Amino acid sequence: MIRNLRAFFLGRLLREKLLLVAFIGLGMLWWLSSFGAQVTRFWRSQGATTAALKEQEFWITNRAIIDASAQKAASRLVPEKTLDATRLVNAVNQAAAEAGLRSNQYNSTGGTDETNEQFTIHSLNYQVTGADYGALLKFYLNLQQRAPYIGIGTFALSSTRANPTLLNLQLKVSSVEVAR
Repeated sequence: MIRNLRAFFLGRLLREKLLLVAFIGLGMLWWLSSFGAQVTRFWRSQGATTAALKEQEFWITNRAIIDASAQKAASRLVPEKTLDATRLVNAVNQAAAEAGLRSNQYNSTGGTDETNEQFTIHSLNYQVTGADYGALLKFYLNLQQRAPYIGIGTFALSSTRANPTLLNLQLKVSSVEVAR
C-alpha cells in the first residue's frame, strides 16, 4: 500500500506534488486545531472540577464549625419574630408605606425559598419606581430596623429617564424562618 502511494506521488508533476503536500498539511493543521480545542476544554473542565472538589472539601472539613455557628446564630433569633414568605412581603410593604411610598410605586416579584434542618431563607425581589431620595432613605432605615429578621442582599439605585430627581430602587430582601 505504501509502495503504491509512493509510486503515485513520485509519478506526479512538481506542482501536483506541492498541492498534495499543501492539502495534507492543511488537513494536519485542521486536525491539530480541533485536537487542541478538545485538550483546552478538557483542562478547563478538569480545573473547574478540581476547584469544586476543593470547595466541597472545605465545607465538609469545617462542617462542625459551620453547624456550631449556625446553632449559635439560631439561638439569638426569637422564633416568633422570624418571618415566613407571606409575612416578609407584608413587612416590606409596611416599611414602604411607613416611608411614605404610594402603593403604585412598589411591588415584589420572584420569591424563592431555601430550606435546611434549622432554617428556611425566604428571598424576594422588590422594586420601587419614581420615588424621591427622602422616601427611599426612610424605607431603607425602616428595613434596617427589622434586622436581623429582614436582610438586604442586593441594592441597585438609578434615576428615572423622564425626571432625574426621581429614583428607582431594586432590592433583594431575605428573611430567616427558624424551624419550630
